[in-house]
Amino acid sequence: MIELIIAMMMSWEKVFLQKRMAKRAMRQALSQVSVIGRKTIARSYLVREESGDWSSDYKLHSRSEWKEEELFFPVIKQAIEMSKGKFLVLALDDTRVKKSGKKIEACQWGRDPMSPPFHVNLEYGIRFLHIAAIVQQSDKEISSRALPILFKEVTPIKKVGKNATPEQVKKYKADIKLYNLCQTTTEEIKQMRKRVDSLAGKEKILSIVMDGSYANKTIFKQEYERTVLIARTRKDSKLCYRGEGRKIYSEQKFTPLDIQAEQKVDWKEEKVFYGAKFRKVEYKELSEVLWQRGAGNKSLRLIVIRPMAYRRTKKGKLLYRQAAYLLTTDLNTAAVEILQMYFDRWEIEVAHRELKQYFGLGQAQVRVGKSVARQPSLTASTYSIMHLSSILAFGSRRTDDFGALPAYQRDKDRVSAMDLIRFLRLEACNKPEIFPFSLNISAHSLFASASC
Repeated sequence: MIELIIAMMMSWEKVFLQKRMAKRAMRQALSQVSVIGRKTIARSYLVREESGDWSSDYKLHSRSEWKEEELFFPVIKQAIEMSKGKFLVLALDDTRVKKSGKKIEACQWGRDPMSPPFHVNLEYGIRFLHIAAIVQQSDKEISSRALPILFKEVTPIKKVGKNATPEQVKKYKADIKLYNLCQTTTEEIKQMRKRVDSLAGKEKILSIVMDGSYANKTIFKQEYERTVLIARTRKDSKLCYRGEGRKIYSEQKFTPLDIQAEQKVDWKEEKVFYGAKFRKVEYKELSEVLWQRGAGNKSLRLIVIRPMAYRRTKKGKLLYRQAAYLLTTDLNTAAVEILQMYFDRWEIEVAHRELKQYFGLGQAQVRVGKSVARQPSLTASTYSIMHLSSILAFGSRRTDDFGALPAYQRDKDRVSAMDLIRFLRLEACNKPEIFPFSLNISAHSLFASASC
């Protein structure tokens, strides 16, 4: 596995102007993952037991000329080769990284997504747009993986003060229309299409699976080349069929909630893999519907997913989850494929958790504008490369190469983020000759850096 990680990271030599800068990025990425405790740049330097100018690790992000999206090229190329069928499934979402420094560029107050619905809390941090490739496992009974292929900082435009001049107010209103999250999303989808084409993926159709916040006119009215959209929509969205004669929209409107209660539309049933096993999913679908306020005269397909029953305990009360309402621009693909893509989107939330909890996303103490935007991309690309190397080396299921599980832990179907980190630490300590650069990680340095 280590050999595959190094081989993928060696392609970073094309990203940086000099080979020594690429090797510095590799050393920083792998040592930062191996650190015990907070994963800062200073600790990643100390754990290597090197002597020299430590500021070079910071200047790698603040002064060097390189593009952060190019770090993900080896992951995109491998995801194209591993994708089955005609689609390359991409999950899209945004996430906030907590910060505390008041002098960090791009930091703003925003809504805490973990706050309860009855009391919205605020959180100080940076917002990032995250696109991840959904990689299907060779074993059909193992959940897919969401591997980040883009992690871009998208800071909202700062609101002008009450003493702003009319010209400043006018400029602010124009900027928030041009430089917002949805406008950035549409541009990144188009750029992702170009990147996939340049990496021998012209035959693949991009299937972008999004959350409900992206079901709006800014994204759905745009024209994308060889790309389909799948997004969750509101239950009260006003839909209709095409009108008769010269009328584009029919006067009779309906909502997804109306279709859910409509007796004339029959429920269908398919099996979808979700939550470690195949489950029966009931749904209704309507084709050739129009969303006047969202997609204009573009034909869409509505899929209503029936609430799924579950019990919290074996003898507990039978409960039901909420229904889901999907809108997609794909009118021809089988509904079971659309449903599977949507259920696999959840893996991007798993990637968010692992990046923040185990890979130290956002823990690097940087505040310069370039560093704030670039350093998280280095962390996200390392996460993707390590998971991808594990799949290629050991397959879909967790093997004994990662050690025995403790008695208190359940059996794992797939490799976890901590399994990868432990494996990397052991290989760095026991087989330092594998690495083409001086990593110099030892057990003593790992624990010494934790006490700093």
